Amino acid sequence: MANLKEIRGRIASISSTMQITSAMKMVSAAKLKKAQDAIIMLRPYSEKLQEIIENVVAASDADNISEFALKRDEKKVLFITVTSNRGLAGAFNSSVIKELNVGFAAHQDKEIEVLTVGKKAFEALRKNKTVYENHSSLYDNLSFGRVSNMTEKIMSDFKTGKFDKVYVVYNKFINAATQEVVMEQVLPISVPADKMASEINVDYIFEPGRQAILDELIPKAIKTQIFKAILDSVAAEHGARMTAMHKATDNAEALRNELKIYYNKARQAAITNEILEIVSGAEALQNS
Repeated sequence: MANLKEIRGRIASISSTMQITSAMKMVSAAKLKKAQDAIIMLRPYSEKLQEIIENVVAASDADNISEFALKRDEKKVLFITVTSNRGLAGAFNSSVIKELNVGFAAHQDKEIEVLTVGKKAFEALRKNKTVYENHSSLYDNLSFGRVSNMTEKIMSDFKTGKFDKVYVVYNKFINAATQEVVMEQVLPISVPADKMASEINVDYIFEPGRQAILDELIPKAIKTQIFKAILDSVAAEHGARMTAMHKATDNAEALRNELKIYYNKARQAAITNEILEIVSGAEALQNS
């Protein structure tokens, strides 16, 4: 049985841990509001832009629309992997790596490279896969401009044939307690298999010209898709960390309460033993 001093030390240690996890929960909750507002404002624009591009591609000859819609033999695949720079967020990062491994298995007969956004992905993948680029520093000053520069390099390499297909893997923000791991195809632009031709609205009027507008819209849609994935991941990270720290605080409190009960029982037992020793000593003196 641990002595009382050791138990008091463990109670103090757990109390300190509770203060840290509780503070981290509050910080994540404060950051979540801003991140949530950002992704909620971007989503309608991104989804509508994506819908327009998909409709045009589905109703036309993809080869004549854009080189970004051109399908070719898949020999080289790039996975854009979005995780966080920090841990303590439950299964937030590991779930992305798990989904990424599923993607690797599905393309095991092809040459695979990864672009990492987040230190956790870079640390997990650098030993086993070819890291095309690491953009963990994006989080230091996240903006559409910086993501756009990164995406332009990817699009340029796709055009020159360095990659035949590009995916992005990230955590989609559902709510503060729920994140969904998603793998989306970025390049070439594709139409979802469940989208029927009869459901596609192709009644667009192009002004000043169809090709000029598509040449502007398609790169913007690709950049917006990746930017949305990163914003989704940021909001999901704060939600996952807030939930994880809330559970950690609750678990620490439960453990502390158990130790307090154990401490009180041990203290009562020690006091009882001391009383018994005193009584026994007094009786021994009287008998002598």
